[in-house]
Amino acid sequence: MPQLTLCRLRTHQWCFILSNVLLFHVLLFGADLLEQYFLHSLPLSYTDAKALEIRERARKLDLDPLKANLSYTSTATCSDQEIFLLIVVCSSPENRTRRNVIRQTWGNTTGSRGYSVLTVFAVGKAAAASTQLQINEEAQKHRDIIEGSFMDSPQTQTQKMLMSVEWTVTFCPRARYILHTAQDVFVGVPSLAGYLLSLTQLEDIYLGRVVHHGVPDRDPQSPGFVPIHQYPEEFYPDFCHGSAFLVSQDVARKVYVAAREVPLAVPPAAFVGICAKRAGITARHSSRFAGEKHISYNPCCYKFIFTSSGMTEDELFKGWKETSDGEDCSLLETYYSLVSCKVLTYIDKFKQFSLDRIKNELLHFVNYKTHIQQVENKRIQSILPHVDSVTGLFSNRILTEQRVLHASANFGRT
Repeated sequence: MPQLTLCRLRTHQWCFILSNVLLFHVLLFGADLLEQYFLHSLPLSYTDAKALEIRERARKLDLDPLKANLSYTSTATCSDQEIFLLIVVCSSPENRTRRNVIRQTWGNTTGSRGYSVLTVFAVGKAAAASTQLQINEEAQKHRDIIEGSFMDSPQTQTQKMLMSVEWTVTFCPRARYILHTAQDVFVGVPSLAGYLLSLTQLEDIYLGRVVHHGVPDRDPQSPGFVPIHQYPEEFYPDFCHGSAFLVSQDVARKVYVAAREVPLAVPPAAFVGICAKRAGITARHSSRFAGEKHISYNPCCYKFIFTSSGMTEDELFKGWKETSDGEDCSLLETYYSLVSCKVLTYIDKFKQFSLDRIKNELLHFVNYKTHIQQVENKRIQSILPHVDSVTGLFSNRILTEQRVLHASANFGRT
């Protein structure tokens, strides 16, 4: 009987441990699985007349007029070669150092798994003449710059996106896949290339971290302000986060054709999403795109994911050096690295949340104290005239009494 009780106790202990391990994994990876399930939209039908028209125009798109009517200058070229993966980095003219870091790290990849890879940078005109001269020199040296004829600013980022799409369909029509990414992003080129090679559907690829029910910015003071008359809808259609998203060549052509009727006032990523929807293309979600998140570094984890945002220059060098060694991680190593990355990323987010909360509380306290001080000053200012008038009355009364006493004294002497 004691042995049976001990056996049951041990069984309960093991059940407790296993249930906690299972719960830990559900909490850790459940969000990604639910995200993957709910954001996996069904393909849009092509019965819509407008979508059919856009798709047909994209298929028959004449590139010669585009080449004759350029709105940008470019030293980058595909040399009419077939490119498996074209990476377009949206960069700011002033950030030459970051472009050089990318050229020395993941942007230095010219091939993966036997397929060609090309990285180029999209910029606008620089505000400073000295910066513009540096851009010109950089373009001649590296021959990987696409430069728009517009001033580079927060308000022209959608124009920059459209320019890069136009350049792609015009000068890189044989690029099979195009990845648009930001300059602070680490791109796992080998893992992304391996995933693309496994695809069975080769068209209508619009892949990234899907944003569901994105809300237009209606604040007139914000750089991203979207007027209601430009975009009257309450939400944007599902679109891939702008930190990094991938499209196939046919989607790039369809987006370019549909872009003529979409306002440039909307953000770049939402702009692509609107164009894609008009062409009957569905945004496909992949949790291996980090979106705006910075993934805590682990070599095997970074060999598995496609992107990580908010990277410092040192992190880019370290990540590239340790993930481009040609060694594959085992299934167990990948599993443990993903668990480690997940946990550390959540901890970092919690720390950042706590710091942001403390900053907000301090800011709120300072604003509150300032407000109280302003109210007190206004109250004092409003009271001062009354105090002056009362003081004046008392002064006049005292002066009058002194005069009466003085007159009485003089009368007594007489």
